[in-house]
Formats: sequence, structure tokens, C-alpha cells
Amino acid sequence: MPDALQAPKPSERPASLLAAYRPFDGTWDELIDADGTPRPHAVDVCATLGGMPPAELARYQHLAELSLYNQGVTFSVYSDQRGTEKIFPMDLVPRVIGAAEWSRVERGLEQRVRALNLFLDDVYGEQRIFASGAVPADLILGAKLYVPSLRGLKPPGGVRIAIAGIDLIRSPDGALRVLEDNVRTPSGVSYVVENRLVTKRIFQRKMSLNRVRSVEEYPIELVRTLRAIAPPVVRDDACVVLLTPGSYNSAYFEHTFLARQMGIELVEASDLYVEDDTVFVRTTQGPKRVDVIYRRIDDAYLDPQFFRPDSLLGVPGVMRAYAAGRVSLANAPGNGVADDKAVYPFVPDMIRFYLGEEPIVPQVDTYVCAREDDLKYVLSNLDKLVVKAVDEAGGYGMLMGPQSTAAERAEFHARVKAEPRKYIAQHRVELSTCPTWDPARGTLSPRRVDLRPFILSSPDRVWVLPGGLTRVALVEGSYVVNSSQGGGSKDTWVER
Repeated sequence: MPDALQAPKPSERPASLLAAYRPFDGTWDELIDADGTPRPHAVDVCATLGGMPPAELARYQHLAELSLYNQGVTFSVYSDQRGTEKIFPMDLVPRVIGAAEWSRVERGLEQRVRALNLFLDDVYGEQRIFASGAVPADLILGAKLYVPSLRGLKPPGGVRIAIAGIDLIRSPDGALRVLEDNVRTPSGVSYVVENRLVTKRIFQRKMSLNRVRSVEEYPIELVRTLRAIAPPVVRDDACVVLLTPGSYNSAYFEHTFLARQMGIELVEASDLYVEDDTVFVRTTQGPKRVDVIYRRIDDAYLDPQFFRPDSLLGVPGVMRAYAAGRVSLANAPGNGVADDKAVYPFVPDMIRFYLGEEPIVPQVDTYVCAREDDLKYVLSNLDKLVVKAVDEAGGYGMLMGPQSTAAERAEFHARVKAEPRKYIAQHRVELSTCPTWDPARGTLSPRRVDLRPFILSSPDRVWVLPGGLTRVALVEGSYVVNSSQGGGSKDTWVER
């Protein structure tokens, strides 16, 4: 058994978990107010934690880690020379969101995804938004992930973003804000379901989940969505498969989990072939037509005949079948242009243009280095800003200005000046915190968190998973919540 899963040693610890807990100055804590009072939606959780000896939570945390280890709940870190397969860290103290707040956020997420779907339809179609001036054409058409050859090609099922993961952060004023959009192959939802299962097993006698909205129905809603975006001629009897790059992919646990929970085939490229513009899967009973592919492979590797010819992960001819209307792909190829961090600042304008509405959920003010005035400001204020590469993810390609060295700032100054279109910048937002088990101190300490809700879209509805994946920066003082850089996760409880 790994060292991290050894039972905790007894030691002298405070009598109450929350007795000495204090949120950071100038930040919003998800459970505790600035004066130490539990927030109204977190009273029950705080009462349970407040009456629990630290040794008891330490034991529960150990049991949770052991459960995740036994269930094989893992992710991969390619850069770690000690081995790629890691247990996905989970902290047992839940994040709680009130019912009224979630109702507003839910409506805002639906609104945002509807607008992004319309934007993608437009940018690969008539491009009306460019004529309006709401979004600069050169910024979109110059995006690395915009695929000109897809213009005029409509998804057979009528939906480009079947699965979205929209990252939210909470600023010190208490407002949840959109930080970025993930509409290509968003990952992490399997940990949402697994976290809930572990929480229910560990805390079943301590905390009542009767007032917490369920997340376990996600796989059912997902397969329902995938069947709903099948080509219309086969929608009632659609065959759905999940296409994985294979067991070495960082999200392979999620691929196997979702395929099993949905009751569909998990396939690799070698399991599929295209004949007469139709996709088939090889089975022991012979070939079977495939109508929907939930693909967890990036665009570039999806079809060596259309994208990268050296790809060994894709299915030759699948884009031909897609263009012929014989198979639906979730998500649609070309969606990456909506993920571009330089496009993100214009989403509120997209909402106004396509829906005639004001954005319900605000977002973070952003400097687009492709704009001359913004570039000058960014280059003069690198010590105050967070600078991000527009086509990177996972916390990579980023400068945390307030925590950076002079050498790091000089390096980014040269990078941004050389390729301004490749970067955006934002003032650092003091992320909200949540009480988190601190094994070094043997008590609860504030750790910064974000939230990734998952949104499913089909032709007739948009469905939002209640809560989502709360990611937590387990390293003291860190702002980086990504699992590949020391982050973990929490169960997210949304009040009924």
C-alpha cells in the first residue's frame, strides 16, 4: 500500500476541528463567514465538523483515500518520473452551495452554453457576428484552433457542444464568475460521482444528504444526451460508443468509468472502421453500425485523413462519415475556437448578440494582448497580473505575476512581445477558500478552490449537473488547483 494511505499516527490535536479555523483576510470562505460564523447554507455541515475530534476526521480521510485506492480512482501525470498513475486526491470536507444561488448559476450556465453553440454555428456558417462588430473577425479567424475547412459542415445531430465544462471561481465580493470555457473534451466528471459515493459511505451516520441534490444520475443523462444528438434517421435506436486514446491517457479512468456506467462500448481506433461513409465497430457477432461517437481524442488526432496524417489514435475516414451525416461526434470538431482564452472576453457580447440578453453569470476582466493598448498595459504590469497562453491548459504556460521572480517576468515579457496574440492577462483574483484537512497540522485549514460544473446539451434541452467538480489547491498558499500540479477535489453539495 502506498505511504500516503498508511493509517495516521495519533498525536496531540485541538479538541474541535473548527475551533481555530480562520479564513484568509480578503477572501470569501465557502463555509465560514469572516467573523467565524457558519454561512446559512453550511450550518449543518459546520455543526457536524465542529463536534468532530480531529482524530476522527483523520481516520475518515484515511478511509476515503483507501476506498479511492481500492476503486482505482486515478489520473496520470506524464512528467512525473516516479510513475504516471496517481490516486486522485480527495478532501472529505464538502463544499456547500445554497439552493437560491445555484438556481441563478444554473440559468447562467444554460445561457452561456446556448450562446456558445450559436457562436460556433455562426463562425462555421454565415459569420453574421463579424458584420455586427461584436467580435473582431481577425481574432477568431486567426485562432490556432479555428479550422477553416470545417466551414459549411453542420453536425448531423444539430448540436456542437453536447458536453461543456465551465470553470467558475468566487471573487472576494462573493460572486461566482466564469474563469474559462471547456467545450472540446472536458474531463473530471467521473470524480464528481466517485466523490459522492465515497462521501455517502464515510459520512452516512454523520451527515444527512437528504437535503443535497443527487449527482449519480449524470451517466444516465449523458447517454440520453448522446442518443438525442444522433443523426435523425437512427435517433430512436442509436448505437453510441466512447472512443478513448487508450490506457496511457491521463483521463483513462474516466473513460472506462463513463462507458461502464452508460452501458456502452469503450473502443479504441483499431475497433472502428469506415465503409461507404458509415462507421462500424468490430464485435464478436460481426460489424455493427455506430451512430454516435463520444470521442475523448483531440481534433488533431481524430482522423489522419482530415487532420494530422501521422495520428495513430484516430479513425481514418470518420470525418467523411461525419460530413455525410452518418455519424455524430461529441463534441463537434472545431469547437476549440470557443475555448481560446482570447475569445473568452467576448462571450458576454455573444450572449447579447445571439440571445438579446444580459449575461447572468459575470466573468473576469481580461486584457487581450492582441490589442495594442492591452499589450502595453500588460508589459508594464507583469508583476501585478496573471498571464496565460491562450491555447494551454492545466496551469501550464502561465505566469503568476505577484509570485514571480524578475527572471520569470523578463522571460514572459519577451514571449508576450514576440507573440501577443498568444497571450491574455488578468488581475489575480483571490480565489475563495474552503476548510480542508491539513495532515501536517492535524486540523482544518483554508485552501483555495474553484468549480467545474458540467452542462449537457441536446436539440430540445440543456441540463446542468447540480454542483460539479470542486478542485482544491492542497499545497499551502497555492492558487493552482489542477491535479497535475498538486491539486485535489471535494464533493460539492447543492441544497435542494
